[in-house]
Amino acid sequence: MISKDEKILHEMYRRSFKASTPSGDWDEILANSVVDENGMKTIDFMAYECDDDIMKRIVEDVLKENKVFTKRRIQQFQTSFYLGCSPKTKS
Repeated sequence: MISKDEKILHEMYRRSFKASTPSGDWDEILANSVVDENGMKTIDFMAYECDDDIMKRIVEDVLKENKVFTKRRIQQFQTSFYLGCSPKTKS
């Protein structure tokens, strides 16, 4: 079962990969990922590039839609998103 926090992160990834170059379908990328010897999914997220301002807006919008307002929680999600498998940024 996927937690509420994971659902929020997945929505951020969904929107950022759709807005990236090339455009990607997060659910398809996740479904086609390969599991490595450590049991971790391998996702080639560096093959996608998204504008920094667009990704910031996506993160803000998803957090607002999910009523995440405390500074600590916002920072936790931002850290998880940017250090996770988000597309690389272009400025």
